[in-house]
Amino acid sequence: MTTFSTSRQLAATPIEVFAAIQDPTRLAKWWGPNGFTNRFELFEFHVGGRWIFSMIGPDGTTYPNESVFAAVEPDRQVVIRHDCAPHFQLTITLEPFAGGTLLRWDQAFDDAAVAQAVRHIVEPANEQNLDRLSAELG
Repeated sequence: MTTFSTSRQLAATPIEVFAAIQDPTRLAKWWGPNGFTNRFELFEFHVGGRWIFSMIGPDGTTYPNESVFAAVEPDRQVVIRHDCAPHFQLTITLEPFAGGTLLRWDQAFDDAAVAQAVRHIVEPANEQNLDRLSAELG
């Protein structure tokens, strides 16, 4: 297994950060790398719930995505299993600290070869995702 991990200190409470994840309108604004937009078809935010959406790249290319919420712990953690290629599990963990929230973002790929093939996209995209979340939190 190969895991790409990053973290970010956010000047918002875990409740506020979780709200930006669980609200599909807000999530669509910040999910994905810079220049991407999202079109959500299904968003069932509960354990076992499905999330089907398309990410639209800056050049207009559409990237279909299908995921399942494997765990949802309000104001603490969300685990998303990405069920289409590339297959991975994303764990977003929220921990309170004096200035707000420490967010941990751990994206685990079962297939090391796949992980290495997408590393050049995943690492900067994850940072851009968190930049966009920070902007959404204001």
